[in-house]
Amino acid sequence: MRLQHIALAVAATAGVSGYALAQEVKIAHIIDKTGAMEPYATATNVGLRMGLEYATGGSMEVAGKKISIIVKDSMLKPDQGKALLAAAYNDDKADIAVGPTSSAVALAMIPIARENKKILIIDAAAAENLTGNKGSRYVFRTGRNSDQDGYANAIVHGRAGTYIATLAPDYAYGREGIASFREALKQTPAKLVHEEYAPVGNTDFTAQAQRIFNALKDQPGRKVIWYLWAGPGNPLKILDLDPKRYGIEVVTGGNILPALAGYRALLGSEGATHYYFQCPKNAANDWLVAEHLKRYNNAPPDFFTATGMMTGIAIVEALKKTQGKTDTEALIKAMEGLSFDGPKGKVYFNKDNHQLMQPMYHFKVKLDPTMDKTATQGVGHECIREVKIEDMKFPTPKLKD
Repeated sequence: MRLQHIALAVAATAGVSGYALAQEVKIAHIIDKTGAMEPYATATNVGLRMGLEYATGGSMEVAGKKISIIVKDSMLKPDQGKALLAAAYNDDKADIAVGPTSSAVALAMIPIARENKKILIIDAAAAENLTGNKGSRYVFRTGRNSDQDGYANAIVHGRAGTYIATLAPDYAYGREGIASFREALKQTPAKLVHEEYAPVGNTDFTAQAQRIFNALKDQPGRKVIWYLWAGPGNPLKILDLDPKRYGIEVVTGGNILPALAGYRALLGSEGATHYYFQCPKNAANDWLVAEHLKRYNNAPPDFFTATGMMTGIAIVEALKKTQGKTDTEALIKAMEGLSFDGPKGKVYFNKDNHQLMQPMYHFKVKLDPTMDKTATQGVGHECIREVKIEDMKFPTPKLKD
């Protein structure tokens, strides 16, 4: 009898790996942990794990399956991102991939998702065309896009008698971001009079500033430089060239908490942001803020932590709808139009282009003594109002494939 039990046990081991695979959901998180966008990458990974935890009630299981995460570093290199995504699908047998941080890397990864007919959820990369005319039916995005940035900021600044020049980095994120802001301003009485682009990592903004000053200084109304930036380089150096002598204001949108330390030079200015931990008022955000303060040395959750959390919740809610099935077509059907409650309140995936539709937040830069010991070094946001989903009237063209 003992030998029979052993024989049965040996025979059973032949199917163990296949059974284990069937009882697990594998998520590959491909992020740019090496390079200037490391803080963004780390925050999305923290948020992803917290979102999965929140949506599963702490079990890290959905429909009887354990959830595991594989983290890979794309190092801000498009070719690296492509190779890692292909390996995640084919070697690691990932059911779903998430990432990356850079728009340039994301653009390179989309064809790999298409070729493998597997789901890719873009969490941080913001260029509009990633879920627009260069997107794919296999690609969804939980992060905000350049349209949401641009249209929300245009609502804040698009007042009559306002003349605006822009400054942005010369790559996909910057170009797409300004294009969205430009289109949004057409719906307002404000006037866009100049666009300026600088190389990523630029250290001297003298030439750009001079062209911007020349375009704005003789305008008759309120004069504004709206800048958009991600990665190395500090566009606030333009303040060293004294735009105030021409009556020119410098304003911007939201950013990660460490970047807000530089906003001390922008006290009183207004903008629109994807997320600031004090703005949303809902149960998911209350949990995120409380748990993040507890786990991370009293630091509040950051800009991309909320994005990561929404990604985790979206994955769990989709898998609930499929009853744990991870085949691509089932996931696409579950995710198109999927609505769920996250740290930004009620959000949903647009069926036509797979962009997560979400509110934004109108803020004013202020000093906040409660933030003295955080990465912002005492700079915070006064939350003025929620910019609602329906207020941002940007186009959502259907995906081509």
